[in-house]
Amino acid sequence: MNEDFKNRTVGSIVAENWETAVVFDKYNIDYCCKGDIGLEVACAQNDIAVELVSEELQNALSLKPSNKTNFIDWELDHLAEYIESKHHNYVAQKLPEILANLNKICRVHGARHPELLEIRDIFHDVAHELTVHMKKEEFMIFPVIKKMVHSIANNYSIPVPTYGSISNPIMVMMQDHDHEGDNFRKIACLSQQYTVPKDGCSTYRIAYKLLQEFEIDLHKHIHLENNILFPKAVALESAMNRI
Repeated sequence: MNEDFKNRTVGSIVAENWETAVVFDKYNIDYCCKGDIGLEVACAQNDIAVELVSEELQNALSLKPSNKTNFIDWELDHLAEYIESKHHNYVAQKLPEILANLNKICRVHGARHPELLEIRDIFHDVAHELTVHMKKEEFMIFPVIKKMVHSIANNYSIPVPTYGSISNPIMVMMQDHDHEGDNFRKIACLSQQYTVPKDGCSTYRIAYKLLQEFEIDLHKHIHLENNILFPKAVALESAMNRI
């Protein structure tokens, strides 16, 4: 039976079926930072027929592997640990590598391609902001999520965090996500979607390849938090307050 996607948000569609992300990527529909937008609205904003996107979403589901990972079904403590070990570690590993390559191609090609200087400056800001952002999650949000899950499982109460409701820092984290999403849209535009010019060297190609891979990973990283971890954590806290 075909699924009706028209009245759903793009974030909820990807949260339930990760295989659909490839369709949204194809049409440049933001399912992570702007995941709370309905599919019809997202298609209208991008001047795409919603019927076409719905059909491709259905086709993507028909090709999904039987052993797919359903992150939406994971326990929140497990999901938080996965995000930290998988995506936070990836970011920490790739930031210095990408910056080093950008510095190299700016020295060699910056005079002929001044957009490289702007890309480097934007990514330098991304590196600083993401480093601070991830530490806030690792020390302020993820531990509280784990405590909430364990308290429910073992029937004990936990003290209220110094920042009050978990929705307060989550709101700040989501604003950070919006900012980083905007930064990478600028980088993609400046690089003409990571297109290496004819006079680009091997380091140029490596730098753009790393940037594009970083953006893809960041999309999934933000999606897991914005569309699954954070809303479920807020819902869990609300449920605990009603007990």
